[in-house]
Amino acid sequence: MAQEKLTRETVVEQALALADHEGVDAVTIRRLASLLAVTPMALYWHFKNKEELMAALAEHVLSGVTADVSPGDPWQRRLRVIVEAVVRAMRDNPCVPDLLGAVRDKQELESFNRATEATLDVLAEAGFTPREAFAVSSYLLNGVTALVKGCPLWTGEPREAEERRLRRLKLESMPGDRYPRMIQYGGTLSEPPDIDGYYGFGVDLLLRGVEAMAARRPGPA
Repeated sequence: MAQEKLTRETVVEQALALADHEGVDAVTIRRLASLLAVTPMALYWHFKNKEELMAALAEHVLSGVTADVSPGDPWQRRLRVIVEAVVRAMRDNPCVPDLLGAVRDKQELESFNRATEATLDVLAEAGFTPREAFAVSSYLLNGVTALVKGCPLWTGEPREAEERRLRRLKLESMPGDRYPRMIQYGGTLSEPPDIDGYYGFGVDLLLRGVEAMAARRPGPA
């Protein structure tokens, strides 16, 4: 690739693909320059260091988090849209949790600030105080991160079916008088995991807790 044709967007896309495939630590100026067939100096024209590049990647993947939020919707619907958008961003780009951890000051990210402000506004309408709203938004982000990282991988490969079969047999061989529920769960492993169902259930679980707490609040804070 000719250096004069190298764009900031091209660098971000290549860095994001590398981070998703090999992890955030694999993203270095020298590695990117090699993949893009340019000199490291060509990248420094767009990003002065790796920290600035990480911030650009985070900005890119979070840019659409609040795009579909409608101010006229009930707060419950608006919060769900935001949470589902974060889940979608993390599903599309597995590096996002580690990427956010690599950004030293998230308040420098316009997309992160917009998403945070929208979430705090929704939670204020639900009756939470500013301190409570910030805590809830942090717990939701941590919950979504755990949800995505804990998702069972499923690509349909034969080895996955065999691993699931062995796990089922191990669970079903446990003492029935001590672990009847675990044995019962083992029986469900005969079928492939429902990934969309997993995420839908997880998001419901997170949001129902927020809604239950909001129901006990006196009104908008």
